[in-house]
Amino acid sequence: MTDTTTELEAAAFRALRDHLRERTDVQNIDLMNLSGFCRNCLSRWYMEAANERGMDMDKDGAREIVYGMPFGEWKGLYQTEATAEQKAAFTDTHPPVRDSDG
Repeated sequence: MTDTTTELEAAAFRALRDHLRERTDVQNIDLMNLSGFCRNCLSRWYMEAANERGMDMDKDGAREIVYGMPFGEWKGLYQTEATAEQKAAFTDTHPPVRDSDG
């Protein structure tokens, strides 16, 4: 991978991060239902990439990078209760994972 590719990918990530920060009206459950990922997934991927590179990053630190503030603060300001329709759509698109014990 070239430095230019890395720079372009980083710029695309920042654009997505900033777009999601501005679109506080879009709930994570809506993102999950439509795209299969949300802000929390993005922050987990960020954290995993940091940890793979030997950086000590936890879930809260990664979420603050994605949300632009502590997750609890964002949740209090912008998260709404999921509707029955949103919950049903989530259940339809994300069936429960069963462990090996059945």
